[in-house]
Amino acid sequence: MQASIRTRLATVLKKSSLGRRQKEIQVTCITYSKSYSSSTNDVDLVVIGSGPGGYVAAIKASQLGLNTVCVEKNATLGGTCLNVGCIPSKALLHNSHLYHLAHSEFKSRGIDVDGLRLNLPQMMEQKKTAVSSLTGGIAMLFKSNKVTHVSGHGTITGKNEVTALKRDGSKEVIKTKNILIATGSEVTPFPGIEVDEKHIVSSTGVLSLESVPKKMVVIGAGVIGLELGSVWSRLGAEVTAVEFLGHIGGVGIDMEISKNFQRILTKQGLKFKLTTKVTGATKFGDQIKVSVESVKDPSKQEELDCDVLLVCVGRRPYTENLGLEEVGIERDQKGRIPINSRFATAVPNIYAIGDCIHGPMLAHKAEDEGIVCVEGITGAPVHIDYNCVPSVIYTHPEVAWVGKTEEDLKSSGVEFKVGKFPFVANSRAKTNADTDGLVKILGDKQTDRILGAHIIGGGAGEMINEAALALEYGASCEDVARVCHAHPTCSEAFREANLAAYFGKAINFS
Repeated sequence: MQASIRTRLATVLKKSSLGRRQKEIQVTCITYSKSYSSSTNDVDLVVIGSGPGGYVAAIKASQLGLNTVCVEKNATLGGTCLNVGCIPSKALLHNSHLYHLAHSEFKSRGIDVDGLRLNLPQMMEQKKTAVSSLTGGIAMLFKSNKVTHVSGHGTITGKNEVTALKRDGSKEVIKTKNILIATGSEVTPFPGIEVDEKHIVSSTGVLSLESVPKKMVVIGAGVIGLELGSVWSRLGAEVTAVEFLGHIGGVGIDMEISKNFQRILTKQGLKFKLTTKVTGATKFGDQIKVSVESVKDPSKQEELDCDVLLVCVGRRPYTENLGLEEVGIERDQKGRIPINSRFATAVPNIYAIGDCIHGPMLAHKAEDEGIVCVEGITGAPVHIDYNCVPSVIYTHPEVAWVGKTEEDLKSSGVEFKVGKFPFVANSRAKTNADTDGLVKILGDKQTDRILGAHIIGGGAGEMINEAALALEYGASCEDVARVCHAHPTCSEAFREANLAAYFGKAINFS
């Protein structure tokens, strides 16, 4: 009986779906005639920038049938993320964690290591190998997907024109129907402190230090500062992070998670000076004196000594010298490009995505925006639920979250319930001898719908994707609690936290 009902239902849905698809195809065909180039000398889309947003958008556009060109000013593809951001930092984070395990934990695990020493040049070489293989991979993807790569600094020189200024001074003019700005972001400078990328370094220079500093001061205890500070702390540096705010982890982190995070990192050896402002830095030979003062009481001042000063106060949109104002596109006070719900700027056929528009500066956000933007150019619907975009800090333990924080819900007056489960009660975490952290779930008190998920623990960056999927599909805490999770896995803690949220009690913790 049930099989028969399913068969009839499937037939009805198929007919309904076909009807809708026929209508969508008709609409799409009309849109194509407006969006595609009519001249054989023109292209349909020029993407300026080949970072995660730009290269993904270019590939997707070509897959959808658009004649696509991607203009990149740097010698290699991949933007900040692949060359001097996400990828090289994760290589150093992973390898420095392995070194820390061998140096400090292997003995307790029954592994005796004699003659252990750090080979920093080889560690840097492994990082370079990872970067070059991935940037080279994009070039291969461009070739296989028929995306034309043009080297040069892309400038919009007309509503339907992009000019690429090449390294040798020559120019290449590209006529195009549509333009997509995906130029990303750059390091925000600190007023009064000049970066030399040797002793006073940015998030770029700190990835290539030639030796482990004895002392390092990090200006900013946000995501980037904590990740890179962790790398050098594990390798032997004495690291002190100075943070203007009263918590670590940056904007968006749940305060309970932040407090746990700070406690764990302090136990690992990192030092923190919160609600503290850096007022200047002076270099004396190879040494640096960093002047700081209390945010609440400026009379409380101090000087910190270090070999390396890491300036990590965020990033800003890279939107200079793009020809925006010349074509009628004004930037906001933060240098971002205003867009509408379809990522179109004030000029309808010029679009923008990623770090150069509003929202968190995340590679995966830019990728999603790139895909839906070019789908929109071809006539498809455009929608992203930014509440379902996860954030991850790749320290150890990792910290990850998606959705609302407890503070968000309280300020909005939303009634909610909380479910928590510590990794100390999780069997896989116990066997791994890696029990720091917990899973925290926030659910709607009336509907049980998941409103937010916050994880601190080993592998949190992988586990958070289950939470993002649950939020995207409007799952309840009970929905997740009733899904069978493999045992023993750390993700069982995610299930148990959801069980605690909807039922009030977990199984393996009381």
